[in-house]
Amino acid sequence: MLVGSTRAAPAADVSPSPWPTVARAVALLTVGISLLLTAFAWPSVRSSVHDVPIAVAGPAPAVERITSVLDQRFPDGFEVTDVADTAAAERLIRDREVYGAIDLSSGTPQVITASAASTSVAQTLNSIATALVQAQGTGPAAAARDLVPLPADDPRGTGLAAGALPLVMGGLVAALLLPRLLRGSVRRVTGALAFAVTGGFAVAAILQFWFGSLDGSYWANCGAIALTVAAVSLTVLGLESLLGYIGFGLGAATMMLIGNPLSGTATAPEMLPGWSGTLGQLLPPGAGGQLLRSSAFFDGYGATRSATVLAAWLTLGLVLCLAGGLRTRPSAASAAAEDPAALAAA
Repeated sequence: MLVGSTRAAPAADVSPSPWPTVARAVALLTVGISLLLTAFAWPSVRSSVHDVPIAVAGPAPAVERITSVLDQRFPDGFEVTDVADTAAAERLIRDREVYGAIDLSSGTPQVITASAASTSVAQTLNSIATALVQAQGTGPAAAARDLVPLPADDPRGTGLAAGALPLVMGGLVAALLLPRLLRGSVRRVTGALAFAVTGGFAVAAILQFWFGSLDGSYWANCGAIALTVAAVSLTVLGLESLLGYIGFGLGAATMMLIGNPLSGTATAPEMLPGWSGTLGQLLPPGAGGQLLRSSAFFDGYGATRSATVLAAWLTLGLVLCLAGGLRTRPSAASAAAEDPAALAAA
């Protein structure tokens, strides 16, 4: 028999897709790219001040004048807290209750900011407050003072802002790879938690010791990063264990297309349009960014809400993983009759 006769016959020609199918595919891609653009560009394009908490310190008449002008020029732009003196304003800033202060309590007005909380708000407050003080004729242009500055090696906070996306991507990659590398829900959860810890060590070391983007306790920063990665990875891992690829897609879209653009890490949640900043703080990327700022620059002040949000997502992820494991256990038990190793992998 000739060798050539053993070769398979050429595959039959496949008919090309009908033109309506091509049109549907193009429409789907167009919708997809439009959603991506909207998700990532809309928060930046529509960024402005919305209910940004600040303090105004000084005599009651001066505080009332400045507050009135703020309300007139920037409706709903600021939430003003009246304080008596500089010390009270600084305490609110360090406790992360306000982003900055306009201090009229001394002879020379000054603007007290915290660029570590948000460089965007600090810049906005400097420009607005200086113009307001000059317009009111209360004295010379206000002096600027950064009470909680960013590290000298990263004065614009670039590393912190850029690090938000890798945290989310790391959690998604873990949720994507672990089900394909490990068998058994317990082993997958253990792998996700272990990766969150080791990833926290690595990312915090890079940001703090190499890039110089973080201050504060290295261990606290590790914990903030690890909690964020664990919340993302376990939530998506749990959704995938229950719903398969649909669950992974749902989790990835929630974290990437909603959570990351609305995190406010690059600016501030109050700078995002409408309700989006509030929504972003209820998702792991936004809560993780705020928690890391608190641990790195404010000695943990203002971290309670963010830590609670992340712990809730982490718990949800564990519950989903448990539910997914229980759902697959009956099929694994039946398979064990033919292959005892299948039961051990369940």
